[in-house]
Amino acid sequence: MGWQRRVGGGVVGFIGYMLSPLSWWNDLFVNVPLALAFAWIISLFWRPGFRLSFVAGYWLTNVVGLVLLQKGAKTAVTGAPSPYSLRALVKDLVVSLLYTLLILALVKYGVFKPLPDYLPGN
Repeated sequence: MGWQRRVGGGVVGFIGYMLSPLSWWNDLFVNVPLALAFAWIISLFWRPGFRLSFVAGYWLTNVVGLVLLQKGAKTAVTGAPSPYSLRALVKDLVVSLLYTLLILALVKYGVFKPLPDYLPGN
């Protein structure tokens, strides 16, 4: 049973790594598209909410990634799940905040915008 937890922890850790800001090279291929899709869905119903939902979606993918990475790695190494501390959460939030500032700059300067703005005739 121990090896199953270790493998499961490894899978969770890998997913967390792919979502976390630690995989900066993959950020453009995973986090940004997930956040952009989230923002496009929100902007279909509330167009002014594009910027806010894009940032919120990006932030959530980073925070979830860091949490999954930490929990998965601990489970893979120890073979047993461990609790998530407040200190670890604060650290994850600070790292995500720094990446969020970058995303805000990209939205502000028009690199990312609502889906209809990419379509002809708008």
